[in-house]
Amino acid sequence: MTILWAVIFFGLLIFFHELGHFIFSKVLGVKVLKFSLGFGPKVFGKKIGETEYLISAVPLGGYVKPLGEEPGEELAEEDKPRAFQFQSVWKRALIVVAGPVFNLVLAYLIFLLFLGLHLPVAIPKLDSMTSTIESVMENSPAMKAGLKDGDTIVEIEGTAIMDWNEMAGIFSKNPEKELTLKVRRGNESFIVKITPEPAEAKDESGKDIVVGRIGISKKIDATVIQSDSIFTAPVKALQAVYGWCALTVDVVVKLFTGGVSTKQVGGPILIVDAAAKAASVGAFAYFNFIAIISINLAVLNLLPVPVLDGGHLMFFAIEALRGKPLSEKVMTIANRIGMSLLFLLIAFVFYNDIVRIVVPWLQKSMGQ
Repeated sequence: MTILWAVIFFGLLIFFHELGHFIFSKVLGVKVLKFSLGFGPKVFGKKIGETEYLISAVPLGGYVKPLGEEPGEELAEEDKPRAFQFQSVWKRALIVVAGPVFNLVLAYLIFLLFLGLHLPVAIPKLDSMTSTIESVMENSPAMKAGLKDGDTIVEIEGTAIMDWNEMAGIFSKNPEKELTLKVRRGNESFIVKITPEPAEAKDESGKDIVVGRIGISKKIDATVIQSDSIFTAPVKALQAVYGWCALTVDVVVKLFTGGVSTKQVGGPILIVDAAAKAASVGAFAYFNFIAIISINLAVLNLLPVPVLDGGHLMFFAIEALRGKPLSEKVMTIANRIGMSLLFLLIAFVFYNDIVRIVVPWLQKSMGQ
């Protein structure tokens, strides 16, 4: 079932994104040659009218191929009025931005359904997810080590800690093992030794396991958006989309400035795993996860990186200011740089996924 939930998940995200490019291309008079879910070798294809609709082998993306998309592409004179590269800057920009916008539309529709059914939409506050302790339990390992309310755990065993979940995960995996912590209290930092005490818990499959606990807690604050009628739901859904967009932008900024750990960045393996877990909880959790990732996809796609939609918009803005497009040579170099950065990011998130999910799964399978 994990594969099924993943296919539905990626299918919805990709379909809405490419549907935005497709619809705006058609509305603005650009001929669309191909509409593909997935990329790579064709699995299935059917031509309807002037467009070939495809399902391709690699389900981690998709594309819309308009006529004359590639710079320098040779075209017959009669085809130029409907070719992408011969459209005005504003038309090309609308076609490109429509993809991320339609990802926001998908999230909006999901939130609208939730709120119309009187289900709440929660948006966590990023600052509340830091590794600052809210309360220390009596007679706990944390209290015996001298930790106090308001302390912030900044390192464990020399590894920087950026958020509560990362910190809790380390304690959980190390019952009865002494750990060295660097703690910040006000403007001062100090080192403490602490040994998480064993506690019984259940893993994701319901199996009894032993985890480590040090006796600290924290309330994760969130803005909860609710609607008491179908008439207020449309406005409330917009507020929910805006709130998640703002949170995503905040996370991206702090990733670059060091305010959020890059260890928290995940890729396809993590998403598939998380989608399956959300589906096992229920339809609400599953579609809420789709909405959140759809907003993430929209925001990240608008980053001014060549090969992303935001990169194309950056080139269009430069063209509008210069009165002419950048040279084909400059565009080619920029796209190669952008593709290299994208491949590095893909390699990095796969590494994170393997360390976070695949390695523990292999260890569990091998009885380690």
